[in-house]
Amino acid sequence: MKAFNFFILYRLPIGIVLLAGGIALGLTIGWWEATVVLVLALVCLVTHVMFGPMRLVQEAVEAGDIERATALMNQVKFPKLLYKPIRSVYYFMQSNMAMYSNDLDKAESTIRQSINSGSPMKEYEGMQYFQLGTIAYQKNDLKTADQNLKIAMRKGLPDKENTAAALLTLASIAMTRRDFKSAKEYFRRAKAQKPTTAQIVNQIKEMDKYISRMPG
Repeated sequence: MKAFNFFILYRLPIGIVLLAGGIALGLTIGWWEATVVLVLALVCLVTHVMFGPMRLVQEAVEAGDIERATALMNQVKFPKLLYKPIRSVYYFMQSNMAMYSNDLDKAESTIRQSINSGSPMKEYEGMQYFQLGTIAYQKNDLKTADQNLKIAMRKGLPDKENTAAALLTLASIAMTRRDFKSAKEYFRRAKAQKPTTAQIVNQIKEMDKYISRMPG
């Protein structure tokens, strides 16, 4: 695994060195002899352009090392050349990091670029709309938040934590609209997910105080 990560991190300079070596070999000995070196150089350069360091970015984010993730993301100079599913992940990660820094406008524009790039899997598409709905909610655009969170629920979310979070946000929007029946239903469904994340558990406890007093 470490060897593969090393390759991902340094395949651009490796590719450049191999390309230069292949050309030198071709000019001095023969192009047939240089074929293998040139093919390896092409593999390094093409995979660098099409896939970038996204595997390493994801590992850094999962480890909570946002600084390293940002530095790796900055190595991608031409994101539109990335393989389409990888490009979608790239923009999704850009949106996540923009949300960490509370840059909601950038978070929204990049998640839209992620959606426009397609989705590698159905659950991931649900997460894209969940992100878009969450951003709209933080911007106090409740109509857009409601629409996108409902799309996210229809498309499916990958785990109970994200599903519970989406349902709690929908419950909060319904409460704001004084649609108490819907609020109670969303809240019931959120609790049924039995999430374990501390933040979501606390949100459920806090919202329960208000839900219990609602009419209907």
